[in-house]
Amino acid sequence: MGARSHLEGQVASALRWGLGHALPRWAIRGSAKRGDLHGRLIEATASSDAAPLDLFDEVRADGPLHRSKFAYVTASLPTVREVLTSNDVRAGVDIGSAPGLLGRLSTWAGRRAPIGPLTPPSLLVTEPPDHTRYRKLVTRVFSARAVQQLRARTEQIATELLDDLEADVRAGRPVDLVERYCALLPVTVIAEILGVPESDRDRVLRFGEGAAPSLDLGLGWRHFREVEASLGEFETWLHTHIEAVRRSPGTDLLSQLVTARDDEGRGLDDAELKATAGLVLAAGFETTVNLLGNGIWLLHEHPDQLAVLQADPGLWANAVDEVLRHDPPVLLTGRTVVRDTEIAGTSVPRGAVVTTLLAGANRDPEVFEDPDRFDVARANAGDHVSFSSGRHYCLGAALARMEGEVGLRAVFERFPDLVLEPGARRRPTRILRGWAALPTRWETQRVAAR
Repeated sequence: MGARSHLEGQVASALRWGLGHALPRWAIRGSAKRGDLHGRLIEATASSDAAPLDLFDEVRADGPLHRSKFAYVTASLPTVREVLTSNDVRAGVDIGSAPGLLGRLSTWAGRRAPIGPLTPPSLLVTEPPDHTRYRKLVTRVFSARAVQQLRARTEQIATELLDDLEADVRAGRPVDLVERYCALLPVTVIAEILGVPESDRDRVLRFGEGAAPSLDLGLGWRHFREVEASLGEFETWLHTHIEAVRRSPGTDLLSQLVTARDDEGRGLDDAELKATAGLVLAAGFETTVNLLGNGIWLLHEHPDQLAVLQADPGLWANAVDEVLRHDPPVLLTGRTVVRDTEIAGTSVPRGAVVTTLLAGANRDPEVFEDPDRFDVARANAGDHVSFSSGRHYCLGAALARMEGEVGLRAVFERFPDLVLEPGARRRPTRILRGWAALPTRWETQRVAAR
């Protein structure tokens, strides 16, 4: 029985890779070679450090909703919002809903997948009524009031991390800000929210980094296996952590989720609890790592805008939204149409895939004046869709904004002469957009006095 189960697991894994990565990659590469705009977009996200702004413009030039070979595509902000808030579409690209053998094989293989951000019952790919129930149980912890209560602790963590950097700074040694600051600030905050022991936080960080490519399309077989192995290890760790919380609950979010009940007295079952806690934990720092790194890069590259913030610190919150607009942590997201509908005046059939280019919508010239300009004082910077929209609007948006504001302000106030060294490199992920490394030094005589 064990051997049979192992064989079924291997077959299911191969099917998940074939249907979710190999086949789409082959199709997209072929369509890109033939000039298909959607295919060219997907290929561009894998082959360049820069966002494909020229391709966003091509999509937009074709109207609010472009029809490509395999998907509808939009870079129009009003149309992106229409798609993300529509009850006629569901989150994700669901091969399991395809008719015939393809759909049945996908459904069978999916049941054996490790829990991840794109596997049910993750909040990212569930819809009402389950989505409503899960979200309601988590929302109160991420309310504006709860986030403000975390601000002082976040400021303390930022100060402690920068204290740790100062010896290297004063000695003139370069520091990788992603490894030593951008990653550690949000992972420490979210780990405390979820009651993760300090001894486990490095492991959680590695799990998040290993699982991040699971959002991407077209992974190679070896990379896919590495990602699924990381997800499997994360699921095993979550199970152990949840059992420890059940035995000795505290006041943290996970303890609340373990004991929470809805109006009908139902709580989360084991799969729902692991999926929800895992998503909150991973998303709680993955997006913010990118936000902090992208913000440091942008302010380094635009010293005039840093000077604006130094002259008027009241603009830091708005600057975070401008970072999110100009270089969002998530490049795009996909939706599947569940019934014949109309989007931006175009008839779209059931089963169609719609790719919403969040980064493209954030530069819609109909909404943002001079959209390619980075302007920390932009009046409508907060109109971006970097946190999605509608029922799947990011639960942790307020937390990410607060951490971004605290983290960016703290590093530039402590080290006003931050200089990025050669060797900065982007993360290899397609969907999540951020920096893997930001080697940094400072003019030591300008380290701000504390």
